[in-house]
Amino acid sequence: MELSLTLITIILTSLASYYAWKNPDFMERSLFTPYVISRNGEYGRFLLSGFIHKDGTHLLFNMFTFYFFGSVVEQYLMYTFGQGMGALAFVAFYLLAIVIADIPTYRKEKDNPSYHALGASGGTSATVFASIVLMPLSDICIFGIFCLPGFILGILFLGYAYYKGKIGDDNINHDAHLFGAVFGIAVILLISPQNAIYFWEEIKSFSLF
Repeated sequence: MELSLTLITIILTSLASYYAWKNPDFMERSLFTPYVISRNGEYGRFLLSGFIHKDGTHLLFNMFTFYFFGSVVEQYLMYTFGQGMGALAFVAFYLLAIVIADIPTYRKEKDNPSYHALGASGGTSATVFASIVLMPLSDICIFGIFCLPGFILGILFLGYAYYKGKIGDDNINHDAHLFGAVFGIAVILLISPQNAIYFWEEIKSFSLF
């Protein structure tokens, strides 16, 4: 198996998460806690929190998703910029997605000492939606059973993330999903605006029957 950047990222995230589970102090220092970041200037939490997860299920879901979609984005960036610059672009894409996806939550929760979040949701969401722009008609399957073309599932997911982010009735950072998705879409379109035309043409050709 080729050791791609996607796979390296998964390995590093898994190791960091496992270490955090065994070391509560490290977990606490890495949590995305806007209140602490705002008052103590601990801005490293923006990035560190993207490499730790609550438990094995949380880690598996994020990394399983990232494995399939991260490889698409990695290959696209390397094709577009070449191996060296493409690799740097992929690393920058993923890390920036983690940070930028959390900025709206930071602004919303910086005066709330009880709010905490963790996980690679922003980076994972960015890679999923970047892939949807590149391959809008490719099926995305939920639990390997329920499958829909990527652009349809993407629209449903964005609506759900927006709604859940507004009502805030659970402990999931839905805003990170939403803004990670927006970041992923924006990056692909900034790299090549022609991708918007391709995306539109692909959708126009879609038929349910």
